[in-house]
Formats: sequence, structure tokens, C-alpha cells
Amino acid sequence: MNKGDLINEVAKVVGTKKDAQAAVGCVFDSITKTLKKKGQVGIAGFGTFKVAKRKARTGRNPQDCQKTVNHDMDVYTSTFVAGVNLQSEGHHGRIGERASEDFKNFE
Repeated sequence: MNKGDLINEVAKVVGTKKDAQAAVGCVFDSITKTLKKKGQVGIAGFGTFKVAKRKARTGRNPQDCQKTVNHDMDVYTSTFVAGVNLQSEGHHGRIGERASEDFKNFE
């Protein structure tokens, strides 16, 4: 399901596609703003969206092959932890940085 499909499903409930588009857009904007502030969004029974800081990675300078570690680089990634209702449907764990084998078979 993509954003357009979600808007169509919400339109069946709220009546018009314009209202559905506004509602879905508002939800996504709210989640995005909270994650940009490094907060988390928890939806009871569904799951939690979180932001986590990645560890510094070791790189290599291609000109002289020297290894370097950039500790100053702030790299954040968003993750989703499935809630109770999704876990009871067969998915256990995280979706985000790495997709688990369980999620690939989840329908």
C-alpha cells in the first residue's frame, strides 16, 4: 500500500478524497515533525516510530588508503517497532534499518 492507496481507503470513511488527503497529510506531517525533533511517536496497539543515532563508521580515504573515523558526523535513522496487534499477526521485531525475514512474508 502506498500513500495514494491509503488516501483512497480513508476517503471511503470520511466521504471525500480531499478530506482524506488532508487527514493523511496531517498525520504524516505530525509524525515527520516529531521525528525531526528526535522524538518518538507511539500509536497504541500499532507500533512506535523512533529516531536513533548511528555509531560512527570507519571510512577509508581512496587516495592514500588511510582508515578514518568521523566521530563528529551525526547520522540519525528512523525505526519502527511493531506493537502488540502487529506482533500478534506474525511480525516480531523492528522494521527500518534492516527488514527481517518475518516481515518479507507478512501479509
